[in-house]
Amino acid sequence: MPHLFDPLTLRSVTFPNRVFVSPMCEYSATGGYVNDWHFVHLGSRAVGGAGLVMTEATAVTPEGRISPEDLGLWSDDHVEPLARIVRFIHAQGSVAGIQLAHAGRKASTYRPWSGDGAVPVAGGGWTHVVAPSALPFASHYPHPTALTAEGIRDTIAAFAQAARRAREAGVRVAEIHAAHGYLLHEFLSPLSNQRTDEYGGSFANRTRLLLEVVAAVRAVWPDELPLFVRISATDWTDGGWDLPQSIELARLLKPAGVDLVDCSSGGNVPGARIPLGPGYQTAFADEIRRATGIATGAVGLITTAVQAEHVVFTGQADAVFIAREVLRDPYFPLRAARELGQAITWPAQYLRAGPAGAAPRTPVV
Repeated sequence: MPHLFDPLTLRSVTFPNRVFVSPMCEYSATGGYVNDWHFVHLGSRAVGGAGLVMTEATAVTPEGRISPEDLGLWSDDHVEPLARIVRFIHAQGSVAGIQLAHAGRKASTYRPWSGDGAVPVAGGGWTHVVAPSALPFASHYPHPTALTAEGIRDTIAAFAQAARRAREAGVRVAEIHAAHGYLLHEFLSPLSNQRTDEYGGSFANRTRLLLEVVAAVRAVWPDELPLFVRISATDWTDGGWDLPQSIELARLLKPAGVDLVDCSSGGNVPGARIPLGPGYQTAFADEIRRATGIATGAVGLITTAVQAEHVVFTGQADAVFIAREVLRDPYFPLRAARELGQAITWPAQYLRAGPAGAAPRTPVV
């Protein structure tokens, strides 16, 4: 069985280890552009030894942002500032990835430390908020408009164009965000999708948009590069999206060209009773992996080296996505490898703190 710091190869990309930095919104952009905060935030995790460093949810349209301060990739002007960060990540031996997203009915909302609910236009918000159905997430959230057929086509095209721009920036992993109650997850779940056309009702109809987005992105994303999809494996609410449907979806994603399913949960309805605890979502990655044969990533309250090693070594997932712990400690991978007695290459500048005789990193090509 593999260890946490063994390499993982998907298509032509070899990740130096299986500690992946999960997408984490920083709510620090203006006009969708990355800035020095993002450079330091993402770059320091690459220096810290992560095998994959993912950007936060990056909106494919302006109205697809969660907050006015989210990153975006709806314009060619966004490419070069992002490319600067990508080049730095790759120079450290890590792999740069991007999560492409549309917030759906949870768009135009405050960043966490500024408030809760809808941001007014005077505060930088917008009125054109869309969803599968005209159902708000909560009463104090924006009231969305149901996407028209034309709007659906435009959204699919926006994902594809954002993927093209990501490749121009040098990104080597694209992830489609279909979790946490954002647009693509909203289409999957019958709790948020009450459409009566070909995008609502049956399982086949509710999964149609995600599969069309996957096809459009895969058509422009190079064959040699991996494509991930993040899902919420369950809504944690009766009558909603659940694990059996997630397994069936994964069976469709694999032949569609998806290489890894990033397994999270929840976020689609307020008040869901989620049994939080260490590794509380790991079983989803395990069951999807075993049932379908697709590679999976586990995420959620994975905070220690031993815990992360256990997930990988026991075959519950192919990689672990770490979020809060790498916020607390950007160098978690370096520390974890030393704690586990496994090999990791330290930056040349930090060799005095690392294992004796460690060699400098070599750039990923």
